[in-house]
Amino acid sequence: MKGHRQLLVVGILTFCAVAGWAAKKPQSAEMQTFSGEIMDTLCAANGSHQQMMEQMKSMGNDKATCIKQCLLLGAKYALYDDVKHSFYRIDDQAKDKVEPFAGQRVRITGTLDKKTLKVSDIKAEQQH
Repeated sequence: MKGHRQLLVVGILTFCAVAGWAAKKPQSAEMQTFSGEIMDTLCAANGSHQQMMEQMKSMGNDKATCIKQCLLLGAKYALYDDVKHSFYRIDDQAKDKVEPFAGQRVRITGTLDKKTLKVSDIKAEQQH
């Protein structure tokens, strides 16, 4: 009986140690390619700039102006995926990285952590 108890304790301790190691092991995010339109988080939540531009005339009449105005209101750059009807917040909000693509369709290579995209490379998609 005593041997079984020791074996059980050793088994439980081993299980806990392995479970703890697995939980602490860093997850290496896999590089993926994402396609969509560079938007802001306010308009991306609606899937379009149209509603924002109709409700607030200060948003302008084009996507790039609307994005710029939404950023002034506290929105962040995002990639809107019109196939999945969802968006991903872009982690690096540096103007020189994302701003040149505002309102354009792009292909982003990067990693996804929940709903935040870490951009490794961004390129405008070719217009057909």
